[in-house]
Amino acid sequence: MSGFEKEVQMSDNSKVKFVYVLLDGVGDLPHPDLKNTTPLDFAKTPNLDRLTKNGAMGEVISVGKGIAPESDIAVFNMLGYKFAHSEYAGRGVIEAIGTGIDFKDGDLALRGNFATLDDSGIIIDRRAGRKIEKEDALAVSKEIEDKIKFSEPGASVVVAPTIGHRVVVRIRCEGKQLSSEITNTDPAYSRVDGMGIAKAVGDYLQIERCLPLNQLPNSELTARLVNEFTEQSLKILRESKTNQNRKAQGKKLLNSILLRDAGNHYPKVVPINDLYSMRFSCIVDMPVEIGISEVLKMRTFNAGGLTDYEEKAKVAAKAMQTENAIYVHLKGPDEFGHDGDAIGKMKNIEEIDNRFFGTLLDNIDTSKVAVIVSADHSTPCINKGHSDDPVPVLVSGDMVKKDSSARYTEMNAKIGSIGLLEGAQVVKTAIQLIK
Repeated sequence: MSGFEKEVQMSDNSKVKFVYVLLDGVGDLPHPDLKNTTPLDFAKTPNLDRLTKNGAMGEVISVGKGIAPESDIAVFNMLGYKFAHSEYAGRGVIEAIGTGIDFKDGDLALRGNFATLDDSGIIIDRRAGRKIEKEDALAVSKEIEDKIKFSEPGASVVVAPTIGHRVVVRIRCEGKQLSSEITNTDPAYSRVDGMGIAKAVGDYLQIERCLPLNQLPNSELTARLVNEFTEQSLKILRESKTNQNRKAQGKKLLNSILLRDAGNHYPKVVPINDLYSMRFSCIVDMPVEIGISEVLKMRTFNAGGLTDYEEKAKVAAKAMQTENAIYVHLKGPDEFGHDGDAIGKMKNIEEIDNRFFGTLLDNIDTSKVAVIVSADHSTPCINKGHSDDPVPVLVSGDMVKKDSSARYTEMNAKIGSIGLLEGAQVVKTAIQLIK
């Protein structure tokens, strides 16, 4: 199976039951605003504490040593899928699938951010204020689609805004296969062997020119089309009536799109139910996680919006009547990490503890249903971006052999009995502890 280092499929796990919660970007480093502790350590989390005392902890390097991963490849790993990096389809493809736009092998899909540039081309906000009205995002996207004129006959573009500042761009060139072997225009991320890697960056960032990573004609064609998209969209957005209105209202302009994580083929993997010999489902909200669920053929449960924590907990608990496992992705902590808001991140963790974990514990029998808690990656507030720091993992339930862990924190994780795992080992290890 191309690109996927297939694990030996596990024996029958039809009696195992667990809720698997990934707290997006929850890992952190000590912060002066929190008396030099982490948001997890500073937060009051009685429900996570209760779970921790009823289980065992460890640490996880989600993708690999020295890699500050993006969420897509990190989630795949945390679900047990370790790709050969050069064969990974790329976040652009995963988000295109999750958005539901028409994508086929040979197309180019990229993840984009609406961003705000100043008059000299310096990026002053990589997320254009983050909270962007859907009608504005749709309006400028349609302007770009309608007005772009590529130099290559048969080339066309779809610009699909998703949530907030996020957007998916699909370029197609009839009769030609486009290449994923190109660099990002987003200066905050590198593309390394198919994966997106967060870079340590300074304050003065500018859009980068897209370059081919080899001398093959389709890579050079693809880079040229991406650069034409960037150059023309900058002009279209500068002249956009939507942006003129935003400027009059004192809002940040949607005057650029930063592109990264190119992909040109649909991923081929073993469905998750076959991998673990169990019914494995999910509760997800963001296009990237929706795309992952579709690729892995996971049943998806609807459970309200991003912060409907009680609803998500109740749906997860009820799903245990029909499913063996449900993966729940909670987005909150990551955004506070990107914004450098340690106090906000701490308060969000307290809110998740109260509203999600409190509700979950009220609705499950821990003698029958285990709870796994981890993260896709760390997003330290002092970095305002993803890092390669290990994240905590907890496997909790009456059937799990306890260690001395008392709280779900980075420090407890370091001394937990599970030790240090790779992301792709987490689910398999947890099943063994539960069984």
